[in-house]
Amino acid sequence: MRRVRYESTGGPLFVEEAPVPAPGPGELLVRCAAVGVTLPVVRKVTEAAEPVALGGEVAGEVVAAGAGVTRFRPGDRVTGLCFGHGYADFALLHETMTSPIPDGADAVDAVALVRSGLVAYGALEAARPAPGEAVLVTAAASGVGHLAVQLARVRGAGRVVGAVSGPAKADFVRSLGADDCVRYTDGSWGDPVDCVLDAVGGDLLTPALAALAPHGRLVAYSSGGGTLQAYDLLVGAKSVIGFQLALIARGRPDLYEQWRQELWRLFAEGVLKPAVHAEFALEDAAKAHEVIESRTNLGKVVLRP
Repeated sequence: MRRVRYESTGGPLFVEEAPVPAPGPGELLVRCAAVGVTLPVVRKVTEAAEPVALGGEVAGEVVAAGAGVTRFRPGDRVTGLCFGHGYADFALLHETMTSPIPDGADAVDAVALVRSGLVAYGALEAARPAPGEAVLVTAAASGVGHLAVQLARVRGAGRVVGAVSGPAKADFVRSLGADDCVRYTDGSWGDPVDCVLDAVGGDLLTPALAALAPHGRLVAYSSGGGTLQAYDLLVGAKSVIGFQLALIARGRPDLYEQWRQELWRLFAEGVLKPAVHAEFALEDAAKAHEVIESRTNLGKVVLRP
């Protein structure tokens, strides 16, 4: 089979031939039909001290099941999170991190919706916006952000604002139902909001916090880091909440499954529409990473093995 690998920090990425892996206990061997490209994986290539396997979101068909697997069998269409080599023709998924793809959806729908949608859904759950409250989403045109904008509207937000880097992204985010868009470089991000869902971190944490009204909540789910001054929290009685989906997947599988089913329900009803910016062949994984690094994508970037 083919798989994408790299040998030193920063790449380059290349395709090599490798044996098809055998599923171990509790594992599924999946023939990959679509693979999601995410910023955390791109950052591993550019920042990790040692080369790592390029894993992530995978969707395809089960071709073999390891010992102890009870929920799936060969021929089932599934999606899940791969912790090994996911940029490949075949990948291993653990049964506990795998879910079925319903009728009416394809593999690209699955990688565009499930993982990114779960992050967006979970971040909103952490923020707990009341009906009518205003929600601002940073990186609003990203794979997670464009779903968060739609989900905020579904939850009854009174005003949804997208924070983006440029005008093309602003037009895209407005087409998803955002009431307004602001640029990161704007001196003010407009009228205060009750909740901020932040996927960027770093230097943008300060203006994101400033955008909150008194008693507002900022949910940080970015891998970009950053620091805030405690005084800036005190003067407005504001809160900062960290959210990580992996903790939900490991500690609350029942909740993880509940959210996943809700996402598919909204998709089936046409309320939640995942957008795919571009699809790349496995051999063009480097080009897919360039799109993510340039932050020009409008929605999800996908590899098609």
